[in-house]
Amino acid sequence: MERKFKKKPGAKRGNAKRSPHRSGSNKRKKEEQLDPSLFVKKAVKKAEEMKYESDRTYDAFELVPILKKNIKDKKYSKPTQIQDGAIEPILEGKDLLGIAQTGTGKTAAFLIPLINRFFTTRKHFRAIIIVPTRELALQIEEEFVSLTKGMRLNSVCFIGGTNINRDLRVAPKHFDLLIGTPGRINDLADRGVLKMSNFQVLVLDEFDRLLDMGFKKDLNKIVNNIGDRDQTLLFSATIEKEQQKLIDELLHYPEEVRVSRGDVTGDHIEQNIVEPEEGQSKINKLIQMVMDDSFSKVIVFAETKRWVNTVAKKLNQAGIDAGQIHGDKSQNYRVKALKAFKDGKVKVLVATDVASRGLDISEVTHVINYHPPRSYDSYIHRIGRTGRAGKGGMAFTFIT
Repeated sequence: MERKFKKKPGAKRGNAKRSPHRSGSNKRKKEEQLDPSLFVKKAVKKAEEMKYESDRTYDAFELVPILKKNIKDKKYSKPTQIQDGAIEPILEGKDLLGIAQTGTGKTAAFLIPLINRFFTTRKHFRAIIIVPTRELALQIEEEFVSLTKGMRLNSVCFIGGTNINRDLRVAPKHFDLLIGTPGRINDLADRGVLKMSNFQVLVLDEFDRLLDMGFKKDLNKIVNNIGDRDQTLLFSATIEKEQQKLIDELLHYPEEVRVSRGDVTGDHIEQNIVEPEEGQSKINKLIQMVMDDSFSKVIVFAETKRWVNTVAKKLNQAGIDAGQIHGDKSQNYRVKALKAFKDGKVKVLVATDVASRGLDISEVTHVINYHPPRSYDSYIHRIGRTGRAGKGGMAFTFIT
């Protein structure tokens, strides 16, 4: 039976063409502007964000010894809340709905039980993980490699922005796990080198982001091409009412594990607006802010790809090490820029909304919106790059 996703009203893939150097806050129509008061909020600690500590270790799970050793080698001592609730149902082969933010350990929550099943199941099976962004796909593959040392399990990663000829050679070969973005996976399936019916387990990670980015049609095609499957795992940071029907179509009597309510508020992040002083340019105000020693690891969001280039260039000219990522950069460039930021080799990462979800970057002290986003949902996910794992963070939004 064919499963189809209904089109979400108003959802469109891609962005309308606009002049790249039009200021997002000055040139937009009045009705498109967000109320600046939304960007001002004192940080409030919520009860659900209090640090969770499990009363058991990973030894309590029925995992093979070599996997437990790899977990220990990664310095993982006790499971996080999402892992505590998800590992056992996944081991049992149940469908699962997990509601958790990036940074809560959800990647290991589905990888650990899947790896154990790969290693112990006599009848070979494959799993496919669908993610919205290239960076998230690479992060998951890196985690898989570290968790499977000595287990003779292998993965492939098929994402846009990379050489498709390499993927065409690799796709027909043996592998246990495929991680990829929807467009590239469907491309390989259309070319006949990737047989989707070979996958018994489907994992949809950052489901809300997949829908937000306009991948409903691609997901529908993947689901239909896979057909009957043994297990479906769906992880999402948020759950909206209009998504529930889609989830019900994908999951069969699922276990539910909720680390949060399924909404995102940013209440734990100190938020404020920024206005340049009289006679001061916007870029100079940004430079002044970032030069402060307290701004030790900063993500700056700009409206367009060309604005990202411009802002990063101005910061570097001012002696502030800044990297950048956006859709026009090659995947290799984006990986290097992201690694340099994670490793502390650059102080600032300037990005479009490609970096607003799915990236787990620790210790980000500040998020600065050089241009306000077009929606409050986008704003919340942007500022959510700081204040990870229950820690505090600060967000500033320029309103001129």
